[in-house]
Amino acid sequence: MTNSTILQRRFWHPRFWFIWMGLALVFVVIHLPHSWRIWCGSLLGKLGYYLAIDRRHVVDVNLSICFPKMSKVNRKKLNKRVFRSTGISIIETGLVWLRSPQRFQDLVEIEGLEHFEKALEQKKGVILVGMHFSTLDFCAAILASYCKFDVMYRGNKNPLLDAVMTRGRIKNFSDAIERNDIRSVLKSLQQGNAVWYGPDQDYGRTHSVFVPFFGHPTATISATSRLASIYKSPVILLSHYRLEDETSYQITLSKPLENFPSGDPILDASRINREIEKAIEKAPEQYWWLHRRFKTPPLGENRPY
Repeated sequence: MTNSTILQRRFWHPRFWFIWMGLALVFVVIHLPHSWRIWCGSLLGKLGYYLAIDRRHVVDVNLSICFPKMSKVNRKKLNKRVFRSTGISIIETGLVWLRSPQRFQDLVEIEGLEHFEKALEQKKGVILVGMHFSTLDFCAAILASYCKFDVMYRGNKNPLLDAVMTRGRIKNFSDAIERNDIRSVLKSLQQGNAVWYGPDQDYGRTHSVFVPFFGHPTATISATSRLASIYKSPVILLSHYRLEDETSYQITLSKPLENFPSGDPILDASRINREIEKAIEKAPEQYWWLHRRFKTPPLGENRPY
């Protein structure tokens, strides 16, 4: 994906002008000092909270399911913090898509990089089990500047945004694989590459099992263990956070999971969900609660949204 692809004549249609203005604004903000970038992202998130009413509802439903003992007042406060974090993430993503990730390595501390490098040396491929935190694009690009890997993604319905996103991914990662292209994932693993794979979204009923996620039976993709079993690929958990003072970031790579896969897809999916829960509990406001995680309910139950 090149600049000429983004500058196709069709993208100059008036229906894309608002997006171009937004991209221009992000381009200006990413050249500001770090504290200003955080402030601008916070403002963007605050606007999003009041304008994106449907998504605000999705966040509230997700939080009420996962944290049923949380009061409405505290849930509203957390909802606002989720949007704030999301706004900041837009600026952070712009940093690594429109500038070079290497310029921001000094903002990020990486723990466990040696586990990742050692796993790659086995030449069996590596599955990086990721999680949809708001720092995903920024921290993943920083990590890839040290050790390349492929990423799986879902295309955006807006063709201009999809072109920009695809360009950013191709620039920062060795390959970008559409989430349904399992053949390409297997080919990459067979070649000994690492693939980032996020199992924490709702992929529908067909390829999922229902296992607890914060105590609620949740449609969870079972492909993680199947992919790992084919070439005996090590599975490493990748988590990342914006630290509390918001001046730096933390990336953590676990040791390869032991006894995984176990041969039982339900046990394996449950284990992955528990690890994701642990990561979320460290910084719940940074998780991507805007996704309809519970849109596929168990049979006999209604969708909560």
